[in-house]
Amino acid sequence: MFFSFVDELRAAGISASMKEHLLLLEALDRDVIEATPEAFYYLARATFVKDEGLLDRFDQVFAKVFRGIASDYGVAPAEIPEEWLKAIAEKYLSPEEMEAIKSLGSWDEIMETLKKRLEEQQGRHQGGNKWIGTGGTSPYGNSGYNPEGVRIGGESRHKRAVKVWDQRAFKNLDNTRELGTRNIKVALRRLRRFAREGAADELDLDATVAGTARQGWLDIQMRPERHNAVKLLLFLDVGGSMDPFIKVCEELFSAATSEFKNLEFFYFHNCPYEGVWKDNRRRFSERTPTWDVLHKYGHDYKLVFVGDASMSPYEITHPGGSVEHFNEEAGAGWLQRLTNTYPAAVWLNPVPEQHWGYSQSVRLIRELMTDRMYPLTLDGLDEAMRELSRKR
Repeated sequence: MFFSFVDELRAAGISASMKEHLLLLEALDRDVIEATPEAFYYLARATFVKDEGLLDRFDQVFAKVFRGIASDYGVAPAEIPEEWLKAIAEKYLSPEEMEAIKSLGSWDEIMETLKKRLEEQQGRHQGGNKWIGTGGTSPYGNSGYNPEGVRIGGESRHKRAVKVWDQRAFKNLDNTRELGTRNIKVALRRLRRFAREGAADELDLDATVAGTARQGWLDIQMRPERHNAVKLLLFLDVGGSMDPFIKVCEELFSAATSEFKNLEFFYFHNCPYEGVWKDNRRRFSERTPTWDVLHKYGHDYKLVFVGDASMSPYEITHPGGSVEHFNEEAGAGWLQRLTNTYPAAVWLNPVPEQHWGYSQSVRLIRELMTDRMYPLTLDGLDEAMRELSRKR
């Protein structure tokens, strides 16, 4: 069983070495945990998982290899059989029937009654208004209807349960998932090059101690503050098809502004043209010519585009293709100017990578970016930062 566990971990992309395998066996042999599946799960996870982005993969492998162990150990006689929790069909009730169903009462009353039902009930039940089962109007079970009940297993139907009692699922972080601000900050830290520039306003403790010992009197030494010297240009697509991705873009923007002291950002719509802007409320009245951006910011800036690249192909390939104004030059020309001026450039796409092949415009942008398009996930952001850090 343990050999198959290691094989499944490796197949899932988790580095499981023989040393880690022997370490797990040694820990079990020395009884470092209590003999429960829960304790074994945490021991195995601590042994094999070195990256929090792999926790979800580990949980899936663990559930596959050790299926049934966690649910069979130490279960009280009043356990809830798994087959009870399978939905048969949703029972459709008339509005009059729904109104007739009354709330059971307070939280304490609901849980006390549930406890009694578990003790009394001996078999599977479907339908009805009392026992724990499926497709009924009882406050307990799933796939039925009650305005204030306890959902046991199944999926939420009416979003009215006061408590959900479901089988524990080992579900944590996955490096293919979209990011939160904290995880984005961790990924962006790959793109760091520290330097000390500016006014000497920070105490240099080591130099002060060395100078004092050498001179024989207090010799205070100061130094400039250490900060990330990387310079970043962030171009953000806004509006239209980007509306569903506002949250993740806000998280990325928040993380970037806190991680990079030298950050400049601009907005564009669908494809960069002759003008970009910093305030969406004044995007027509206060635009910055793209030529000014190219001339103002040096070649050492890293360039990051954030957008779904979903548009009419004519917006990229033809003059006048823009949906908002008549662009005298095709978007492809401006994109090439930007990437030529800033060789360290990537495009982050919030659309799942498996969908990119269905869009002609995404394929065009990928070609113009010389395939430097990455999904806006933990893993994709990590790869993008590696690309930007690559020496040229």
